[in-house]
Parts: sequence; C-alpha cells; structure tokens
Amino acid sequence: GECFGLLGINGAGKTTTFRMLTGDAHISGGDAYVHGMSIKTHLQDVYRHIGYCPQFDALFENLTGRETLRIFCLLRGIPSAVGNARALHLATSLGFLRHYDKKVFACSGGTKRKISTAVALLGDAPLVFLDEPTTGMDPASKRLVWTCISEAVIAGRSIVLTSHSMEECEALCSRLTVMVNGQFYCLGPLQHLKNKFSQGYTLIVKCKSGVDRDNDVIKIKNYIIDNFNDSRLIESYLGISTFYINDAGLPWWRIFDIMEEARKQFPIEDYSVAQTTLEQVFLQFTRMQGNTEA
Repeated sequence: GECFGLLGINGAGKTTTFRMLTGDAHISGGDAYVHGMSIKTHLQDVYRHIGYCPQFDALFENLTGRETLRIFCLLRGIPSAVGNARALHLATSLGFLRHYDKKVFACSGGTKRKISTAVALLGDAPLVFLDEPTTGMDPASKRLVWTCISEAVIAGRSIVLTSHSMEECEALCSRLTVMVNGQFYCLGPLQHLKNKFSQGYTLIVKCKSGVDRDNDVIKIKNYIIDNFNDSRLIESYLGISTFYINDAGLPWWRIFDIMEEARKQFPIEDYSVAQTTLEQVFLQFTRMQGNTEA
C-alpha cells in the first residue's frame, strides 16, 4: 500500500483529474488505467476497484449516517452482516459514532466529511481517491482520519490524496507530486522534493541575557552574515534572531561547524537549524502558476 499526495493550488486541476479518473468527467485526450483496465472502455469494471471521496459531499441529506453507509454497502454487494460491522467500525474509528443515527442535513460540515470518507473506505477497494477529506475538521478529528488512512495503507490499499494541509501530506504521503496548470512538475518522496527544490535553511539563534545583550546580538549577526553566503536577518526580538541562509548546497556539518565556533566566541544560549519545509516548496510552485497565468 501507498499514500500518494497530489498537491496544487486552487484551479491547478486536482479535482478535475479525480473526476476523470472516476468517470465523473469526460476525458478529452489520452487514457488512464486501474488494475490494467482502461477507464474509457472498462469503467464499470474499474468502479469495483476504487473508492472515492469527492471534494463536495455527495450524501443523501434525509438519511442518517447509518442508513447512508448501509446503502453504499448494498451498492457494493457487501453482505449485510459484514457491511454493518464494517460501517460501525469506520464510524467508531472516524469519530462520528454519536452522530451515527442523526440525519445528514443536521450534521456539521466536519461530520459530513467523515461520512464521505467512510463511504470511500467501505469494502476492500484497492485504490481510494480522497479529495481534501479533512476540510472543515478540527485537529482531533483530522488525526482520526489520518489514522484510518494509515491503517488502510498498512492493509495494502493505495490512497491518492489531495490536500492543502502540508502537515497532512508530510504525515501521510510516501510520495508526492505538485500540479501546476494541469501538469505534473515534480514527483518523488518528500525528502527528494525538499532536496531538489530546497531554498536553503532557517537558522534561529538565542543570545544569553545580560546588560550587553543588544551589542552581543549585533556581533552575532555580523558573524553569521560574514560566514554564510547569501544570508540575511529576518527578525530579531528579545535576543532571539532568525536568519535565512539561501545556500541549498551548504552541507549540514558546515553549518554546525560554523555555529559551534560562534558559541566559543559569543554568549549564545542555543541555536537551531531547519531545512526548507514542504510549505515553502509548495509556495515556490504557487508563484510559478501565478507567473504562468500572468
């Protein structure tokens, strides 16, 4: 199993891609295959192998959560006893058991997303498409959904996920791709994307308290700017200075070597170094789409 992340800003083509892969939108050119079956010529067979949570909830407003899952179990040909047990397990795992017998129209947006996710995970479809499944959920509910997705991957199922939460993608996805204007611009594991599109490092330095702290902060700033190419001070407040080092080729050991030497010369209480985040990589592609549209 694998969780594959499909990233892109609004309008990049993520939902359209999902709609084409699930037969919900016409394919203007090319083809796609699920388990070796063409979605253009064997769509009915493809349906047996996929689960789908659309971006906008496609639920029956006058049914309860229990009734909704029961209907989809019947549509999938799942035996009643097995389907009821599976639905109850998903309601418990996703955290909407206390809303299980509530009409869908009376449920919150987050609960509706949980029900839609449960519908997608019903049965044993080896491929599941989840289009922004945690939209509108509180942090605790998101963790429950993440756990369910992780369990599905461990069980050998493949998940294709779209999300605007970089934290979610880092937690779940083993591979990622970024879509810009309908085209894939990169593909690979998270660390590969960070290495390839890295924009440098963030260095945070905390100066020890003292009567000369302000002067010490200035000396530390000058030292860092002199020793790191293309570095600049982002902010400095109460002795804590944040620097941006725009040198992606700089090895980690060299950063720590320079900073350990600084600790011998200046009253530095501690420091931390962070690599480019997935969010910074994503923003880089966001600017690329903006420039293309302009």
